[in-house]
Amino acid sequence: MALTRRQKEVLDFIASFLDQNGYSPSYEEIAKGLSLASLATVHKHISALDAKHYIRRSANRSRSVELTRKHFEEQQRARGTGVEIPLAGRIAAGAPVESVEGRESLKLSDITGAGTETFALEVRGDSMIEDHILSGDYVLVERTSKVRDGEIVVALVSGTETTLKRFYREGPDMARLQPANAAMEPILVPLANLEIQGRVLAVLRKYR
Repeated sequence: MALTRRQKEVLDFIASFLDQNGYSPSYEEIAKGLSLASLATVHKHISALDAKHYIRRSANRSRSVELTRKHFEEQQRARGTGVEIPLAGRIAAGAPVESVEGRESLKLSDITGAGTETFALEVRGDSMIEDHILSGDYVLVERTSKVRDGEIVVALVSGTETTLKRFYREGPDMARLQPANAAMEPILVPLANLEIQGRVLAVLRKYR
């Protein structure tokens, strides 16, 4: 089913808010951001987007709106992220070798995996510089809450702050969010106050 103009505006607002903040907007923030008359109007549009499988909601949890695979697949088609880039061969970063043009191509799905829900975030700060993730880089993130110790994750702490760190469990009830910067201390947080929103799949860096 196609979206109405207003449903598309609500969906785009949610996606933009998630990209900027790392967590979903409240109904009040949606109403204010789109100048909607009431929270009942927001609820109507959210229910329609849920019924059309563009979002999903978790019961009994604030800021519970999540974008679905359907949304990301349509965004990829709209932006042309499925376009193949010619893979011209291999090149050494050490001693020079002959670079031979091949007949292969590289697609975004080769990095993210077919059918994986992914999103991108622009990095701000220096906490991951020893993992070669710099301020201004973009990270491609698989949307998942199930991660292993040592993986680089997008973590929402206490429902308010998102951070990019390596994740480690510390006993049954605690987690350690470890920066890759010797000048910074790790963050210890109760698992009850931590929401893992994804794991990093790749880093993109622009040079101009």
